Amino acid sequence: MTELWVQRTGSRRYTGYSSRGAQVLVGSEDVDGVFTPGELLKIALAACSGMSSDQPLARRLGDDYRAVVRVSGDADRENEVYPLLEETLELDLSGLSAEEKERLLVVVDRAIDLVCTVGRTLKAGTKVNFKVADVGS
Repeated sequence: MTELWVQRTGSRRYTGYSSRGAQVLVGSEDVDGVFTPGELLKIALAACSGMSSDQPLARRLGDDYRAVVRVSGDADRENEVYPLLEETLELDLSGLSAEEKERLLVVVDRAIDLVCTVGRTLKAGTKVNFKVADVGS
């Protein structure tokens, strides 16, 4: 199983790591070159939707189809939540008939609803357990 962790690199700045060698810079919105935690949440949702719809889209549009998943949603700072996240999957469907487009949208929606773990978790809510571990001598 892949291990994930973040390490503090400065005031409100962290680097996220995976045991597979990936890194991502995380920090406040006022710091250039980093993602905020909320931005990473939105990117995770968009990537999950894109990956979940990849196979059905490749079958119908070809392996080299181009896709962009845009995601947005403002934080409610009073309650510190994202009350609404909106995604738009941008595709070139000009080669499909109206009936083929309609069928494709159903298949894509179904695929995302069934296998996008991030989206399913956000929609269902999840329990988070947090603890502090004293690693001093």
